[in-house]
Amino acid sequence: MTDRIDLRRALISVSDKQGLVDFAKALASRGVELLSTGGTAKALRDAGLDVRDVADVTGFPEMMDGRVKTLHPAVHGGLLALRDNAEHRASMEEHGVAPIDLLVVNLYPFEETVAKGAAYDDCIENIDIGGPAMIRAAAKNHAYVTTVVDVQDYDAVLAELDANGGATTLPFRKRMAQAAYARTAAYDAAVSTWMAQAIGEETPRRRAFAGTLAQSLRYGENPHQAAAFYTDGSARPGVATARQWQGKELSYNNINDTDAAFELVAEFTEGPAVAIIKHANPCGVARAETLEQAYRRAFDCDRTSAFGGIVALNGRLDAPTARAIAEIFTEVVIAPEADDEAREIFAAKKNLRLLTTGGLPDARAGGLTFRQVAGGFLVQTRDNGHVTQADLRVVTKRQPSEAELADLMFAWTVAKHVKSNAIVYARDRATVGIGAGQMSRVDSTRIGRRKSEDMAEALGLAAPLTEGAAVASDAFFPFADGIEALAAAGARAVIQPGGSMRDEEVIAAADRLGLAMVFTGQRHFRH
Repeated sequence: MTDRIDLRRALISVSDKQGLVDFAKALASRGVELLSTGGTAKALRDAGLDVRDVADVTGFPEMMDGRVKTLHPAVHGGLLALRDNAEHRASMEEHGVAPIDLLVVNLYPFEETVAKGAAYDDCIENIDIGGPAMIRAAAKNHAYVTTVVDVQDYDAVLAELDANGGATTLPFRKRMAQAAYARTAAYDAAVSTWMAQAIGEETPRRRAFAGTLAQSLRYGENPHQAAAFYTDGSARPGVATARQWQGKELSYNNINDTDAAFELVAEFTEGPAVAIIKHANPCGVARAETLEQAYRRAFDCDRTSAFGGIVALNGRLDAPTARAIAEIFTEVVIAPEADDEAREIFAAKKNLRLLTTGGLPDARAGGLTFRQVAGGFLVQTRDNGHVTQADLRVVTKRQPSEAELADLMFAWTVAKHVKSNAIVYARDRATVGIGAGQMSRVDSTRIGRRKSEDMAEALGLAAPLTEGAAVASDAFFPFADGIEALAAAGARAVIQPGGSMRDEEVIAAADRLGLAMVFTGQRHFRH
């Protein structure tokens, strides 16, 4: 391979014309001949640049609405020829193929077209063919050709030329080739994923995922792990699309926990709600008349765990809520919006990160989630399941009261976002005890009770708030011992999926203990 290749001829064909004219002028000023197609050529000519049409090189006009314009040996020969190969050079001379030293292509806006909800045929028309073919050809031949697929790399190309007397070096071309293949891979992944959804193919034979680097992280879950944050290009409001107003860069764990917090609070679309998350589990969630009240009630569920946690709000962060949050150390606050006074209050907390998203994610929306395992990865649809009071089936002799029903529904919504085995105690639309991630459901029940007892002592209450509480379990109770543990904690009503072989035994225990119990017919395992 040759290290330095003088850049004499460039083919430019771009959909995104941001920065195009300035870049092309910079190339022309360095004596680079410009080839181009269609709208790109017009834009360059309008800017006063001398451009040669690809049609003049191929001897064929653009045809079929532009579907065919660069798929020609005069183009691909110029990209693929091995210039130190005598047979390749002879073929180039025989057929009048001139080498192309730089390919600048960005692809038809397929992802953007899909994101706008375009019709099937419109999406198909925005699948680029010639662009990926040229990119792959040029990247394969990076021994001689520099490939540019991202607008943000224009300055890097110019800096490379300036540093090397108008040439590019092999290490630079290798980096550009890797970026090029990553782009075509992501593009193909977007097309195949969209098409699978469009034709109703839930489990396609091959599945591809792709992302764009948003942030290189200091480390992963632990300091010895390398990590980075990638975005998938979706418009779903959340940590990936948020504006960060202050504070140092988010860490791997910050991003994971912030996402968990915001997805939870987005479940509540009627009235102010706040969720406090620690290590991907809620340590307090509440609804109230104001966000400040909701925060203080969520905080009172587990003040110890809330220290250094993540706070998510479902409404505009205001000054009273900001003052309340600022009373203790908090890692991240995320909300759809924040007013000026709230931002001023947080400005005094240099280690607190404030994120605003412009909206809430739709908790009912579909989509896919995936997780890597040894030798592969698991893919599933997002857990967007929900139930209404009309879906509930009362299975005990005692009917839940209206107040209990409201708390059951609240607790059930929170339990969806608690690691299994999950138990959530709630009173008056606020969590009062949470047991998470235990191997035994009874252990989760006892942990939630113990946390409530500790908070009762800290708050000077006569009894823990689990007395009279409603309780949600993310999955069925396999034995009656879980119900007995809830009753011992003072719970009065239970919501659970049902479906155990011992449902009758569990129902009988609830009747014996005077509990009301409802089945949802739906579970929310979260591993």
